[in-house]
Parts: sequence; structure tokens; C-alpha cells
Amino acid sequence: MGFVLMMAVALGSVGFVASAAADEPSPAPAVRWSVTPADAQGPDGRVAVEHDLAPGATVEEHLAVRNVSDRAVTFTLAAADGFYTRTGRFDTLATGQSSTGAGTWITLPDSVAAEPGETVVIPYTIAVPPTSEPGDHAAGITASILSVQTTGDGARLGVETRVGFRVLLRVTGVIAPAVALTEAEAAHHLSWNPLRPGSAEVSFIVVNEGNTRVRVTGTVTVTGKETPFPAPGESAQELLPGDVRPITVAVDEVWPLFRISATVTLTATAVTTDGTTTSLEPVTAQATAWAIPWPQILVVGVVVLIAAIVAGALIASRRRINALLDQAWDDGRRSAEARRAAAGTEDDVDAGDDVTTV
Repeated sequence: MGFVLMMAVALGSVGFVASAAADEPSPAPAVRWSVTPADAQGPDGRVAVEHDLAPGATVEEHLAVRNVSDRAVTFTLAAADGFYTRTGRFDTLATGQSSTGAGTWITLPDSVAAEPGETVVIPYTIAVPPTSEPGDHAAGITASILSVQTTGDGARLGVETRVGFRVLLRVTGVIAPAVALTEAEAAHHLSWNPLRPGSAEVSFIVVNEGNTRVRVTGTVTVTGKETPFPAPGESAQELLPGDVRPITVAVDEVWPLFRISATVTLTATAVTTDGTTTSLEPVTAQATAWAIPWPQILVVGVVVLIAAIVAGALIASRRRINALLDQAWDDGRRSAEARRAAAGTEDDVDAGDDVTTV
């Protein structure tokens, strides 16, 4: 796999900046080039150089630099230790950083000049030290140019642009692939729509504890919902021996159930230079997180409050109706008693009159 890298460095020499400004009063034509593995005749179709070598072994190789520009260019050649970035992209140590691994096993010229449209084949040597540890070792070979660019505030920067390919070497011996999962953590993100579930985010770290390259895939399961990683359409993460890779997986449609649990299942595959693979035993890790259903609790609280208000109003209304009924009953009773009393008085008066008349 080829890679391209642009690196900006502040120019430390005023004389160099002035010379560059004088030599290049107008923007220089764009420089385009490629560098690929090759044989003695030219590019051979490989995208990376891969070898199984015994400690102390030496192999002769070739690379091809093609100048696609319309002007002659001298490219700087370099070999350096290779590594994968935290996002899984292959890279090599920057210019000025000292290699201590496979980058020091490669011997090649410091530079190559190429005419417009010309492809130049350069031989180089890979020599494995006799004391090298068994397992996989990575390096990269680059062809680069340094250009001068001016920033918005007028500062001059030297920009190194590198194009290269990977060199992956397996030193023969005892091969022991191994991976581990560490620091698994989970978090839940609410949806404030009470009718919609939220989402979960599960993060963990994959450690390549063996001495071979491994590709890792797996699943994250949260409350029964399973999500694969990497996502469909994405390539599997590849780790070199000793690599530590943080990974975060988002899981959609996770309902807040006060406490959610997440299970990470990692499946690693050891990769060989001939393309064959060996699957390792799956590794798992657990994580939990609080998932308080605040929107649903709020809705339930509002419903309970409304129910309490309605119930209170019904109770108050019934009490008022009962009071009115009691009052009406009392009023009717008193009215009846008054009528009976009035009727009794009239009877007394009529009896007296009758006696007097007789």
C-alpha cells in the first residue's frame, strides 16, 4: 500500500529563503511522481515489499521512481521505521527522527534525478541483523521533495512531500500472535424525544501483544443490539507488534434502562507474507454505563401530576356535591318541620274557637 505525506517545517536558514525567493519569483509548476516496488526492468505490480527472512539474511530489491512532471526533478530517497497511526493509516518516521528498527536494515541511495516522464529503477539492499527478534517488522521507503510556501502572515515554510510504499519483513523463528482488550468503557446519549431511543458509545483499546501483524474485527453488543466493527464497507484495522489502538463504536437505538451493559468481542487474524491467515481465539471485555430515562421519567411525572390534579378536582367536586346534597337535605328537613309546626298551631287555634262557640 502506497502512502503520501506532506510535512511542513519552518525554514531555519534566512539565506535559503532569500535564495528560494530569488530563484522562484513565480510559483513553480506542480511536481507529480510515484514510487513503487520494482524488479530490475521496472515496476512489477506489487504495492508493498514483503519478505520472510532469517536473522542475518540479505535480499536485493529494486524500486521505481517515475517523474510525471514536465520538468526534471531530483528526489530525496529515505528508508525509515514504519508504524500505523491511531486512525489505522500507515506512515513512517518523519525526516529528522532516528529509526531503530527495520528502517535501519535498508540501504539505498540518498537521491535520484529523473527527467520529465522518466522512470528510474534504483537497486537497494535489505539486511536483517543476526540478533533480530522473530516476528514482523515494518519500514517504509519514500521519495520526497522540499518546496517553499508562504503562509497568510507572510512566513516562509519548507514543505516536504513524501510518496512511498511499505516494506513488511517477517524474521523467522517462533511466531506467537496475541491480542488483548483493555479499558473498555461505555456511555449512553439520551434522545430528549421520549418516544425515541438514544444511542450508546463504547470505547476500548486493542493491544497487539504478539510478534506478528494482526487484523482485528469484532462486535459490540449493548442490551442485545449488536453492531460490527469496523463498519460495513470499511477495512479491518491492522496492528503491528506492540501497537496500541483505541477504537470507539457507536451503537444506535439503545433505550435508557437505568443501567446498560456492553460486551466487546474481538476477533483477531494473524497475517502472513504469503496472504494466508490464522484466526485467534475471540477476546471479550465488558463495560456498563448509567442510562437514566429522564425524558420518560418527565413524561410519567407530568402524567402523574395531571392525574393527581384531575383526581383532586374530582374529589373536590364530589365533596361540593355532597355538601350541597347535605345542605338540601337539611333545608328540606327544616322546611318540613316548619310546615308541621305551622300545621299544629292552626289545629290548636281551631279547637279553641270550637269550645268557645259551644
